[in-house]
Amino acid sequence: MIQYPRTSWWQVVFCFRGTVLPVIVGRVMIMVILALAVEYLHFLGVDNGWINSQAGLVEPAGYAVVGSLLGFLIVFRMNSSANRYWEGRSHWGMLINSTRSLARCGAIYAPPAQDLALLIGGYVLSLKQTLRDSRDLEELQSYLSGELYSKVIRFGNPPSAIAAAISQWIAERRHAGQIDSTQVRHMEDLLARMVDAQGGCEKIKKTPLPFVYAAMIKQLILVYLITLPVVLCGRTGWWTPLMVAIVSFGFFGIEEAGVEIEDPFGLDDNCLPLEAICVGIIRDTAQVTQAFAISSENHDGRASVFVGNTNSISLVTTPQLKL
Repeated sequence: MIQYPRTSWWQVVFCFRGTVLPVIVGRVMIMVILALAVEYLHFLGVDNGWINSQAGLVEPAGYAVVGSLLGFLIVFRMNSSANRYWEGRSHWGMLINSTRSLARCGAIYAPPAQDLALLIGGYVLSLKQTLRDSRDLEELQSYLSGELYSKVIRFGNPPSAIAAAISQWIAERRHAGQIDSTQVRHMEDLLARMVDAQGGCEKIKKTPLPFVYAAMIKQLILVYLITLPVVLCGRTGWWTPLMVAIVSFGFFGIEEAGVEIEDPFGLDDNCLPLEAICVGIIRDTAQVTQAFAISSENHDGRASVFVGNTNSISLVTTPQLKL
C-alpha cells in the first residue's frame, strides 16, 4: 500500500507510480490516434461527407446521455471493487483483534503461552501466502515445530492445519487443568472468529466480479470510444483528439482502478499491506505472552521458557511504499 500525503493535493495529482497511468496510457494513445485519423480523413474530404452523414444520426445530447449511462455502469463496477477492498480490510481487522485477545487469554490463564504466539504468527503468515496463491511457506519454519511444519506444507489449506494446532494447544491446557470449560469455550470462540475472517478473505479471493459483467463493460467502453470521434469531428474539429483523450482517460482509468483493487490481497502498489499487518500481529502477540510469562514467574515462581523470540518478526519483510 502506498503511503501518501493526504493533504498535499498537487503532489498526489502529479504522481505517476501507483496510479493507473502506466496501464491505460497505451489504450488512450490508440484512441487518440484513431481520432486523429478520423479528423484527418474528414479534413481532406476523403470520406465524401460520410462522417457528417453518420454524425447527423446521433445528436450530441443523446450521445452524452449514453456516455452518462456508461459512466454509471463503470462507477458501479468501481464501487463493487471498493466494497471488496474494505471488506477484506475488515476481515484482517477482525484477525488483529481476535489474535490479540487469544494471546492475552493464553498468557493470563494458561502461561507460558509463547508457543501459542508462535502458532498465531504462523497462522497469519500462512494465510497471507495462501491468499496470494503462493506455496512458499519457508518463513513458517521459524514459528512452527519441525513436525507441525511437515504436516502444514502437505495441507491444501495450510491455515486450517495451524488452526487445528491452536485448538490442540487449548485442549492440552484443558487436560492439564490450567483452564476450565468456560475459558476453553471463550478461546475457541476467538479461534472461530479467526477462521471466519479467513473464510471471508477466501470468498473475496475466489469470487471475482462475474465475467459477463466485466466483459460487457469493456465492450461498451470500446464501442463508445471508437464511435466518439465520428460524433465529435464535425463539431470540434482538431480538438477532437484532445476530447477523446480526456474521455478515454476517464473511462479507462476508473475501470482499471476497479480491476486493480478487486483483489486486495495481491502485490500491487494499492493492495492491502499484509506484510505490515502480519508483523503487527506477531509483534503484539509475542510481546503480551512474553511479558505475562515474566510476570507469572515473578509472582509464583513458575518457570517460563520462551520458544523463539520477538526478533523473529524481522523475518517478515515490510515494504513501505511512499510517493
